[in-house]
Amino acid sequence: MNRRSFLRSAAALGAALPLASAAASPAAAGASAPAARPARALRKGFMYGMLNSEAARKMSVRERFQLLRDAGFHGVEMTSALDQAEVLAARDALGLEIPSVVVATHWAKPLSDPNPAVRAAGLAGLEQGLRDAKAYGARSVLLVPAVVTKDVGYREAFDRSIAEIRKALPLAESLGVVIAIENVWNRFLLSPLEAAAYVDSFQSPFVRWHFDVGNIVTQAWPEQWIRVLGSRIVQVHIKEFSRKLRDEKGPFAGFAVELLQGDSDWPQTMAALDEVGYSGWVIAEQWRAPNADEGASLRRLSELMDRVIAS
Repeated sequence: MNRRSFLRSAAALGAALPLASAAASPAAAGASAPAARPARALRKGFMYGMLNSEAARKMSVRERFQLLRDAGFHGVEMTSALDQAEVLAARDALGLEIPSVVVATHWAKPLSDPNPAVRAAGLAGLEQGLRDAKAYGARSVLLVPAVVTKDVGYREAFDRSIAEIRKALPLAESLGVVIAIENVWNRFLLSPLEAAAYVDSFQSPFVRWHFDVGNIVTQAWPEQWIRVLGSRIVQVHIKEFSRKLRDEKGPFAGFAVELLQGDSDWPQTMAALDEVGYSGWVIAEQWRAPNADEGASLRRLSELMDRVIAS
C-alpha cells in the first residue's frame, strides 16, 4: 500500500469509528438504560410525645399540630388517653393524619407485671389505646409488651404478655386496629427471629410490629431485622443512634445525635424496607437540640427526613 492509499484508508476508518461506536451503544441498539429507582411512597409523621420542650408544653394540641404542618409533616403519632375531642378538632382543622397511637400505660403498668391488678390496668390502657386509635382513624397502636427485670424473668414476661394481649385481640379485630409490638430497651425479644415468632404466635393479622430503627443500632443492624420481620412491619420509627457517643458517654447518650450523623446506615435501612415492600409512614422519634426554636428545629428535622427517605 502506497502512502496515498494508506491515508485514504485511515481517513475512511476514522470517519467510521464514531458511527460504529454509536451503533454499538445501548441507546443506538434500542436498549434502555437501567431504570431509576422510583420515589418511595412514604409519608412523614412525628411522635407527639417528642414535642416536650418547655415552650411546646405550654401550647395547645392545635398549636402543636400547626407547628408540625408548617414544618412539612403529614401526620402525628398520638399518645393515648388524651382528650379525644381536642385531638380530633386539631386533626380536622389542620388536616394532619394520625397513623398510630402510643399506649400510655405500657411502661408504668406492663403486661408482664407479677401483680394481676397492675396487669389489669395495663390491659385497660391497651384497650383505651385501641379505642383512641379507632376514633382518630389510626391504623395501629404502639405497644411495649413486657419488661424483663431482676424480679420478672424472661419466661414470665413472655407468658404473661401473650396472655394479656390475647385478651385485647378480640377488641382490636372488631375495631380494625393493629396491635404493633415495638422493639425497645426492655430486655425482651432480643433477636428478629424471636420477634417474628412472638408475633406469629397470635395467628392474627392484628398483631404485627412497629419497627424502631435507632433502638436496634446499639446491638444489631436494622436492615437485618427488617428482612426477617418483613411484612409483619406495620409502622416505622425514624431515629438516629451513635455508637461513638454511647461508648464515650453511656448508652442513652447515643441517641443525642442528629439524623444522618450516627450509625443507623439509612441507605441500607431504606433498601431493606424496599425489599420487604414497606410503604406507609415513617414517624420521627428523634432527638433534637434542647432549647432550639421549635419551628426551625422541626423544619430542619423534616428536611433531614426527606434525605433519609431518598437515601
